[in-house]
Amino acid sequence: MNSKSREFLLVDGYNIINAWPELAEEVKKVDLSSARDKLIDIMADYSASTGIIVIVVFDAHKADKNIRTSYVINGVEVIYTKEGETADHYIERIADAIGRQERVKVATSDWIEQQIVMGRGAERISARELYNEVRSIVEKRRAMEKNKAQVRETLADIIDPGLKELLQKYIDD
Repeated sequence: MNSKSREFLLVDGYNIINAWPELAEEVKKVDLSSARDKLIDIMADYSASTGIIVIVVFDAHKADKNIRTSYVINGVEVIYTKEGETADHYIERIADAIGRQERVKVATSDWIEQQIVMGRGAERISARELYNEVRSIVEKRRAMEKNKAQVRETLADIIDPGLKELLQKYIDD
C-alpha cells in the first residue's frame, strides 16, 4: 500500500440500521426509507469530517430488475444491489477488487462477513465501533464549536485596562 492510497469505508446499510438504536427506532416510528436517509446523512458527515470515501450498500429493496443502481448523495455513493444479489456479496467483491491496493474497512456486525472481507484484504469495523466513532466526531465538533463561541473576544475583552477605565469615565460623564 502506498502513502497516497485512498481509504474506503463500505457500509452494510441494513446491518447498520438494525444495529444503531436511533436508526432502528426510526424504522419503527417512521419507515425504512427515513432510516436509510438518516444513515446516508450521517455517513456524509462522517466522510466530510474524516476524508474517507464512504460507500453505503443496501440489498435490493423489492427490486424486480436485474440491474444495480448507484447514486451519489452528499458525497456518499449509495448502492442498491440488483435482484438476487446481497449487499454482503457486493461488498465482498469490492473488498476483493480494491482491498489489496487501497485501505478498505467494512462496517458490519455480521461475523461471517467480517471474516470473509478480512480474508480479502479489508479491515472490519463493527456497527458498535462505527457508532462510537461517529459519536466521537460529533462530540469533538460540538466541543470545538463551544470553544469558538467562548473565545470570541469583544473590544472590551482585549483593550488595555487603563484605556478601558478612561473610556468608561468618558462614557459615564
